[in-house]
This record gives sequence, structure tokens and C-alpha cells, in this order.
Amino acid sequence: MRRRAVLATSCVAAATVGLAAFMVTAPPSGAAARDSHASVGVLAASAGCGRAPTMTSGTHTIQSNGTQRSFILRLPNNYDNSRPYRLIFGYHWLGGTANNVASGDYYGLGALSGNSAIFVAPQGLDNGWANTGGRDVTFTDDMVARITGDLCVDTTQLFSLGFSYGGGMSYALACARANVFRAVAIYSGGVISGCSGGTQPIGYLQAHGLSDNVLGISGARPMRDRFVGNNGCTPASPPEPAPGSGTHTSFAYSGCGAGYPVEWHVFDGGHTATPRDAGSNTAWLPDVTWRFFAQFQSNPNPTTTPPVGPTTTPPTSGGCTATYTVVGQWTGGFQAEVTIRNGSSAATSAWTATFTFGNGQRITQAWGATVTQTGTAVTARNASWNGALAAGGTATFGFLGSWTGSNPVPAATCTAT
Repeated sequence: MRRRAVLATSCVAAATVGLAAFMVTAPPSGAAARDSHASVGVLAASAGCGRAPTMTSGTHTIQSNGTQRSFILRLPNNYDNSRPYRLIFGYHWLGGTANNVASGDYYGLGALSGNSAIFVAPQGLDNGWANTGGRDVTFTDDMVARITGDLCVDTTQLFSLGFSYGGGMSYALACARANVFRAVAIYSGGVISGCSGGTQPIGYLQAHGLSDNVLGISGARPMRDRFVGNNGCTPASPPEPAPGSGTHTSFAYSGCGAGYPVEWHVFDGGHTATPRDAGSNTAWLPDVTWRFFAQFQSNPNPTTTPPVGPTTTPPTSGGCTATYTVVGQWTGGFQAEVTIRNGSSAATSAWTATFTFGNGQRITQAWGATVTQTGTAVTARNASWNGALAAGGTATFGFLGSWTGSNPVPAATCTAT
């Protein structure tokens, strides 16, 4: 089915039905089918980490299956080639373009990402994703290879989303590349780009309008149910909003395999990527999607081995200094960086930074250093490639963290040898 999808904002009426609590209760059956993601949770830096990048934000072309294809790339501000980033693909709708996705802030996720992701907007042939002979899956493979070979990407943190035909393309990737992509988000999609494979688990979010007259919701429910089964979730009949209610319902399946959630969001509206509840001027789907993607961490539980010999004495003038900066913050989460500077006249071979959180913050993922946390105390030791600093040289490590109440900036110190 290939009907032209028009991106339109629906005007719907009254309050939101709250998100059902998601709880991992037991591993799914058919565990062998889930072995392909056995390494999930262990950060895997791409070949581009540590390299001076040749790719920059903007339009790029690539040969795929003998055809010249293009995509728009957006790098985080102050891209750091020692930090592995998330990689998020946003596929356009039928008749849309890569530029539409890029200018729309990648379905609104760009502003929410806190510079923690590299974004890609691929351009479909004939402004669609027919995926004839698997050509668009191959195009995606080629983009992944090109980007990860040049830029620093956490290869366990690849995501895809799209609206309408772009949702169908993301579904095709869920079926064919569940061992490559960590999760997908499908907005008002259908099985219109194929489903080769479709037997492995993947993080799965789907949103659909109750009165969608382009790709009806009756075709969306079986798509959802395929991954309810693949992910080992407990089958259920999720609630859906009443016609005319102007609300949306959100349902998170229970019993899913650890790391393989399934969420189903239904709104009282038609074929749109930006549903709004009645009386609201804000589309709720970007926040829901970013929260869903951001829950997947490469190192969700930092080691709690007590740090050895933490330094508490402030550095002397001319010695090692550590500067802590919050570079992005959102409800319940934040991104920070610590810059180490060798202020001495001699080169160093190793450094250690320490700081103590003041309000119970927890580190959930780190890069550029080996980071340990015990209670509120944090110790970071240089990675293998950034311990040697010339006189006046600097190194930076960063991390994602969680917070409640407030997120005060701690004083950081360091020592170098």
C-alpha cells in the first residue's frame, strides 16, 4: 500500500491518559532469538573514535547498489572524537525530503538530545521508501558503515524513527536489522517497506491515530503484536482513547525481556507525526520518543568498586586542574564534561580526577575515562589514549547522569603523574 501521506497537525480535545508503568519482570521465552543483543549494555566504540573526522554537518552523497544516494548529517555542537555518540536516523514520509526532517529538528529530537547524538536524515528514491529488493536497507547499511568509520559512534546505540512511509522504513529495519539497531519509533506507519526477517527482538515504540484514513490503525496493531511476541512481552489488549475525546493513551507492555520494551501510543486523531491533545499547543510525541530512546544506556550501572586513593587536596598552582561543566540538562537527566589541564612544565603519562556530587546524582554512561562511583564520590582515570598530556595540554571526558530536585555543580580536582 503506497498512498501519499500528508504531514498535518491534528487539533484534538482534553486531557492525557497517563503512561502505564513499565516494569521488567522476567526474561522472555525463546532466549536464543535474543542472543543477537547479548552485548547490549557494553559500550562499543566505532572505528571513527579517536580519528580526525572528514565528515561535517551538511549533505553527503554515497554510492549504494550502484546508485548515488544522499543524506543530511548533523553533528553535536563541539563534537568530541573521543566520545561515542548515539546515532539516530530520521526517515521522511512519502513526498517528503531529508531536508524536511532536518529542518524539523529530526522529529523534534534534536533539541531534546542535549548534544548526545549524531542525527541522520536519509533521502529516499522518488521521495519514498519502496525498499525494492532491500535497496533501502542496503542504503542504511552503507550509511552506517560510512558514518561509523569516520565519526565516533557507540555502535550499541543506533536508533531509527519515521512518519508514515518513514515509519514503514523504520519497521523494515526493525525486521531486518534488529541486531544493528537498538530501538525504533514508528509514527503512523504500515508494512509498506517490507519486513525481511522480523523474528528478533528490538526496543519498539509505535504511535498511531485512531482515525487515520491513510494507514489505518487496524494494520498497525499486527505490527505491534509481532514485536510483543519477539520481545517476550505478555500479550495484552491496551486501552485506546474514545473517539472525540481529544486525548491519547500510552501503554507499556509488561513481562518483556530485559532491555526490550514495547510501547503503544494511540491518539484521537488522524494521519500526523505531531499529535496534540485538545487544548494543548505542544506535541507530546517527541518527549515520549526521546525518553524511550534515552533509557538505553551502554553502561547503565557504573561499577561501584571503591576508588583507590581519591585526591581531596586542591591542586597547587601550576599543577593539574579539572574544570566541570554541565553542557545539557533536562528533566531527570543531564550531560556534563570535565576538562583536565596539565599546568606543569613537564609532560604527564596519567591523570586521575575526583569530585563529589552534592545531591545524589548518579552517572549512567561515561566516555573518555574509566569512571567509578561509590555513593556520591566519583573517580575518573584517563583512558588508554588520553593519559599523556604535554605541558599545557588538555583532555576531556564526559558522561550522562540522572538527578532529582537539583543538580549543583561539584568542585573537581585532579592529580597527574
